[in-house]
This record gives sequence, C-alpha cells and structure tokens, in this order.
Amino acid sequence: MKKYVYFFGEGRAEGNAAMRQELGGKGANLAEMTNMGLPIPPGFTISAGACRRFLASEGRFPEGLNEQVEEAVHRLEEVTGKRFGSDDTPLLVSVRSGAAVSMPGMMDTVLNLGLNDHTVKVLARASGDERFARDCHRRFVQMYGNVVLGVPTETFEDAIDALKKKRGVRDDTELTGEDWAGLVGLFHDLVAGAAGRSFPEQPGEQLWGAIEAVFRSWHNKRAESYRRIQGIPAAMGTAVNVQAMVFGNLGEDCATGVAFTRDPASGERRFYGEWLPNAQGEDVVAGNRTPRPINRSDERGPGGEDLSLESAMPDIHVQLLDIARRLEEHYRDMQDIEFTIEHGTLYMLQTRSGKRTGLAAVRIAVEMVEENLIDKQQALLNVEPDQLVQLLAPVFPPEAKSRALAEGRVVARGLPAGPGAASGRVVLSAEKAVDMVRNKGQKVVLVRTETSPEDIEGMEVAEGILTARGGMTSHAAVVARGRGKSCVVGCSSLVVDPLTKEIRAGERVIRQGDWLSIDGATGEVILGELPTHPSEVVRVLVDGSLPADESPLYRVFSRLLGWAGEFKPLGVRANADEPGDARVARLFGAEGIGLCRTEHMFFEAERIRAVRAMILAGDTDSRRLALEKILPLQREDFEAIFRTMEGLPVTIRLLDPPLHEFLPGERSEIEVVARDLGVTVARLGEKIESLRELNPMLGHRGCRLGISYPEIYEIQVQAIFEAACRLKQDRIDILPEVMIPLVGSAEEFRRTRRSVIAVADQVMERTGQRVDYLVGTMIEVPRACLVAGEIAKEAQFFSFGTNDLTQMGFGFSRDDVGSFLPAYLEQGILPSDPFQSLDQEGIGQLVRMAVRRGRRSRPDLKLGICGEHGGDPASVEFFHSLGLDYVSCSPYRVPVARLAAARAAIRSRVAARPSRNTTD
Repeated sequence: MKKYVYFFGEGRAEGNAAMRQELGGKGANLAEMTNMGLPIPPGFTISAGACRRFLASEGRFPEGLNEQVEEAVHRLEEVTGKRFGSDDTPLLVSVRSGAAVSMPGMMDTVLNLGLNDHTVKVLARASGDERFARDCHRRFVQMYGNVVLGVPTETFEDAIDALKKKRGVRDDTELTGEDWAGLVGLFHDLVAGAAGRSFPEQPGEQLWGAIEAVFRSWHNKRAESYRRIQGIPAAMGTAVNVQAMVFGNLGEDCATGVAFTRDPASGERRFYGEWLPNAQGEDVVAGNRTPRPINRSDERGPGGEDLSLESAMPDIHVQLLDIARRLEEHYRDMQDIEFTIEHGTLYMLQTRSGKRTGLAAVRIAVEMVEENLIDKQQALLNVEPDQLVQLLAPVFPPEAKSRALAEGRVVARGLPAGPGAASGRVVLSAEKAVDMVRNKGQKVVLVRTETSPEDIEGMEVAEGILTARGGMTSHAAVVARGRGKSCVVGCSSLVVDPLTKEIRAGERVIRQGDWLSIDGATGEVILGELPTHPSEVVRVLVDGSLPADESPLYRVFSRLLGWAGEFKPLGVRANADEPGDARVARLFGAEGIGLCRTEHMFFEAERIRAVRAMILAGDTDSRRLALEKILPLQREDFEAIFRTMEGLPVTIRLLDPPLHEFLPGERSEIEVVARDLGVTVARLGEKIESLRELNPMLGHRGCRLGISYPEIYEIQVQAIFEAACRLKQDRIDILPEVMIPLVGSAEEFRRTRRSVIAVADQVMERTGQRVDYLVGTMIEVPRACLVAGEIAKEAQFFSFGTNDLTQMGFGFSRDDVGSFLPAYLEQGILPSDPFQSLDQEGIGQLVRMAVRRGRRSRPDLKLGICGEHGGDPASVEFFHSLGLDYVSCSPYRVPVARLAAARAAIRSRVAARPSRNTTD
C-alpha cells in the first residue's frame, strides 16, 4: 500500500528535507527540525500525493489513507498522553497546509481542532483557566466554520464587534470566558443558518472535514492567483500537517511570535521579529493586536516602555537566538520561523526560507559566503534572478505608496512591464512629450492607447510609459525594458482620448498636464506625484554619479554577478539598437549584442523622410537614391555600436517591419508628410492604401522585403561593412553578424545570403580590409523550425525570435492578446503568459526541433535567443538545457539573465549527481 502519512515526534521523524515535493515545505522542515532535536510538537504529515489523488478523483480520499491517518492519530495520542474527546486530557491539534513552494497565507488552517461543548469544560478544568478554554473554543468554531463550512469570516467578526460594543470594551482580550461561551452558542446558530447543517461535535469528523478543506483550498481563488503570479505549477498539490496544539494564550508566561534570522528588508545580520504575550499565532499577523519587538534595541511602546521579548523572557530570547543560528547553518539560508511559548517552554512550529527584498537577498547571499556559511554556488541559488530588477530600478518610498493607497488615489491597474516607478505630467503624444521635456523642463509620463516606433523620441524623454492596450512584449514594453524605464501596459480600464486631451478611468477624468505616477513593479496607476529613489547600482555603473566604494549595495551586487560568471557556460548578450543601450549593456556584463534592430534607426526626423521618399519611389533607381541619404547615417550608427562593443560580437538584423509602419496614419499627419515630401495628399494616400494588409505581421516584411526590394538590404549591408572596415583600419576588433529575418524556407535565405556576401566582398575589396563575419537567420516562423536542417546548410547561426515564434505558433496577436489572456490565465487554460515565459511544451519543442536538426546539418552552428524570453529565468534554464550558445535580452535584464544562466548550470550539475533519496 502506498504510504501517505509520515509521523514526527520525540526526536525522530519518518521524513526529511529531501522529501519536500511530497511533504511540502512545512512538513519537510518539521521533520528535519525534529531530527535535529529541536523542540517540535509531535504530529504527522499527509503527503501532497494524497491531495493530488483526492483532487483528481473529484473528492475521494485515496485507498489506505483512512487507516494510515487513524494509526497516526493513535500514535500521537500515545506520544502526548492525550486522547481525542478525552474526559481527562483532551488532544487538540492544528491542521495546516504546506506546499512544496511557500505560499504564505494562500491556503487554509484550522487551530484547536478537537474541542466541543464537552471537551472545552475538561480543558478549562485541566488548565485552571475558564477564559482560555472558552477563547480556544471560540477560535476553533470561527476558523472551522469559515474554512470547512464556508461561513464568511465577517459573519463571526461582526458578532464579536457587536459584543465588544455592548460590553464597552476595545480589545478581544477584555472579553470574559462567559462572553466567549455565549458567542460560541451564537456561532453555532450562525453556522446552522449559513451552512444549512449543525456544527460537528465529534473530533474524528472534525479532523476529516479539516483535511478535506485544506486539500480543496489548493484551488481557492487566492491560491490560484498566487500560483499564476509566481509561476507555481498547479499540479503540485498541498500536504496537510496535523500537529499537537501548544498554547501561547494560557497566561502571561505564554506567547507566540514570528521572526527572521536576518532583517528581510535590508539583509542586515540581526535577529528580527515580533511577538505577543498570551496569544495564538494568528494574532500576530491578523492585525487586531499590535505586536511587540523581539529585541530590546528595536522600537519601544508609546510611553517609551520596553516591550521586547528579550526583556520579558530573556532565557527564551537566548534559546531562540541559538536555534536561529542552528537553523541558518543547517538550511544555509535566512530563515522565517514561527514559535509558541507555553508556560515558559519554547516550541518551534515552522521554519522556511524567508521572503526578502532584492536588496536583502543579494546582501544576505554575499555576506553568508564571507561568513563561510555557504559557498558561491549556494549563494547564487539563494537569490532569485528577478530580485536583481529591484536593485536597478527607481522605486517609490513605501510610506508614500501606502499613503496614496489609503487616500484612494490608485485609479487603475495594468501589466507591470517595465522596471521601477515614475512620476510625471500626463502627455498624450510623443511630440508633446518632447516639447514638455526639452522646452519646458518638465517630467512627463507618456500615455497612449498603444505606442508605435514613431513614438520613440517621446518614449525616450518620458519618465514612464502607460498604454491602454498591449502585452508584455508589445512595443511599449520592449522599449521600456530596453531603456530601463518604468512602464505599465494593457491597462484596459483606461480610455485615452487624444482629441479632448483626456484619460478616463471610470468616473475619474485625468487631463493632459495632470500629475500621474506609475509603478512598473506592480502595474498600479496613481493620481498625483510620488517621489522616487534612484538605484545605487545605476548611479555607480551607468550615471557615474556615485563612487563604487561608497555604495555597499553595488559591492554585493558586483560580487554576486562576478561569481555568476564563474559558473555559467551560457553566454548573455543584449538587445540594443544604439550606442547608449550598448554601453549600458556592456556595463552590466553583456558579452555582445544579440539583436540590433536596424528599423529603430530609421525613425529620426531626417531619416524617416528619406525612408518615406524611398517608399514613394516608383522605380529601383529612385529608391536607391533615397536610400543613399540614409547610408552615411546608418554607417555612423554601426560604427558607434561597434566601437562600444569592441572585441564582442554584434548581431545586426536587416530591416524587418512592413513598410506601412513608416508612413503616417492620421489625416492631419498625412497632410504634413505630403507637404514635406512635395507630393499630393491623394498620391500619399494611394500609396498608404496600396501597402495596407489584412494581417501585416504575416505579410510583406522581413526577408520578403529584401527579396522584393534588394536595394534596401544592399544599402544596409554596405553601411555595416563600411563601418566595420573603417574600424578595422583603426585596429579596432569587431565581429559583425548579419541576421536575415523572417526566413521560412532555405531558398529565401540562400538568395538573400548571396546578396549579403556580394556587397560585403565589394566593400572589403574597395577598402582593402578583411573582416571576419557571419551570416545567419532569425528563426521565428514555425516552418523554419521544421526545415532547420536545410537552412543550416547555408546559415552560420540561428537566432530564435521567440516573440514572433510564440505569436505564430499560438496564432495569438501579442498586441491584442490582452483581451482574453487574463481569462486564460485565471481559468488555468495556460499556466503563464507565453509572451513572458516560453511555452516549453509547445513553442519550446519547435526550438528543440530546430536546434537538433540545425546542428545535425552543421555541427558548429551558433545558436542563440533574441526574443524577450532571453531575460526570463525559467526560459533561460530551458535554453541552457538545449545547449544554446547564448541568450539575448534588454540591457537592464542582462544581470537577471547572467544569474539565471549560472543557476541553470549549477542545477544541471546537481541533477546529474546520483540521488540518495528513493522516496516517491
């Protein structure tokens, strides 16, 4: 029979930390702490496997579970000397959830289970405290009524508030045992009315009801939302921990508390936490009583009195410090612990790796290495890659954010698409943004229904970007991440009206010029101006406004990333389109440029005029004449990027978007452009109409443009190699890689590649310089993955454009997916946004196929990723497993990708070692 129940107690446990997947984090750690000899109340854990069977069978407990639970209960009775429903010493237990991944507060808990109208009297007599017993009974009926029987918690709280008002008291602690006894009777009536059944009195029935409720809580709304946000697999299930109760509410020599072995906000090495005398665990976190500090050195009471545990119970404080040290050394990470003190005896209820800020995470990891508690590999594993974003982005001070929330100034929420926080005056066009910033010295937030490449100058000067449409890989999101700008996209509750210069958020109207703040970490849109703090790391590395030796934060940041470089075989490049981006990327440790999008160079005023003239040209010679005006400007761009990335590879993608993106869309803009180009409005309108496509993302773009109008690619290649040869002449080492986009067949690539080589040869022959270079393609069309073997016979590298590959593979428009994707995520149709984290099951298999077939044809084929997935840690780990050469991402995601690549390498080494754990 499969084992589902694991006992722990009296210094021995059937489980251990290696069984986390089955026992959950709480159960595995209770077992481990028991084996360490720490003071743990005995109990047993029902495995997550039992939960999975329960949920899969529509609420039937797996065969054998009943017998195993009964055996564990009997054993618990023997160990404690107490019995369920006993007339002498009744056994009371807690029933708590515990998944393999910490989900604090997301699932359900029941305390004091085993109490009824009979055992509460026994408990009162045994404890000598009527009020304590009645309080425990009230707590149990309230929690069980809510968690198991579905009665809203407000129903019980309203009854308590009414009684306190009647008694003229403020705090729960001022109610008497008689008060609580009367409330329990009322609670029973409330349960019967709301749940349509009487409250169960038999402890065995209570226990099975609680176990079932905890299993079912895996699918409650808050747990599902948390898993979706955190990327936790829905199939994991939760374990259930049944543990003998210890009481922190038996008197003034009793207490309960929560503590961290280090400060979770700053990472400082100090024991940090809160406690309450004469209380149970939920009192500390529920907010109905004000917790007290653990340490004497922390905050004091309103009258300056010392309320610390250190002063009230010094021996317990010393014991806690010793246990905290042992736990940190054992788990090799900062711990979050829960404890209860019953009549001067300390009991440990939980330990887990503590949640912490990004700043704290990096500081703790580095300092633990310096303290010889962990090695470099463990330090890298202890920091989540996305936590580094917090170290790079400006943020709102917590007190300012809290005040704005309390004042009701949060008017909308969207997708958090760009790092940090920003405040500025609302502007509704790129032109207005430039005017406000450059001519009036104002800070602005650019608000658009959606952005386009023509908005680039406004986006560049804006403090932040807000759009009503678009997803995490929309134009606004990609540019914002590349520039390190705060950005919120897909804020569908906003209506942006450029004509009235207003934004409507429900009943609120926000006008151009009003102050607005956006939080790119949470997606919140806030009325008014909030101050921001610049990142120390950015001030040291990018701005140069802070000396490195004056920034402790930069010290730990640079050390951690230095260690990452020792372990990662996967290279990390950056997506960068101009020298400023390239400089930032290199400062953050990028090993080259994996994607330089040449179309972004075309949108400056003088250039876009030439591009438009080229589009309007009626023949090849006229098009070439217009392109000749762009040639020296593009050559200068490439030269500047090559200089910045000296000695490192630079992958340049030839023109990709359809031509209509370079032409105006509004009538007023068409009139201005027509005058500028010296053509009639009618002729320009006809040209725009002729370029209109039903689905331009699948239309005349990429290599199809290069084949239809070869002069476009020829001019670009000429600019690339003239820049390369000029730098070669100056003895500057450059490594250009020319990338042909949107290839779907080997013949498309073959024809375009011939043209690239011909132009490159002409330039090198004319200049007398020889430049080593590669010609490859962007794999972004599903068919290209199928015929990758044929394409690789001609291509020297593949760079996977996973944004378009996802778009075409799913048949999703990434700019319109916001209309249904949230519902897909909420209903569990998709586990995560496939434009944020690669769909490994589907799109990942296309990549795997292309890698295998490509390298079969060309073993030395260079393979990389240039989609936004290159900066997603989960995706980076997948790409590492495929044996790719590099990933490429936005400059401000480079540190994230570097850490993710190192962690992937370390994990793969650990996974390759033979396992000693044979537990299913």
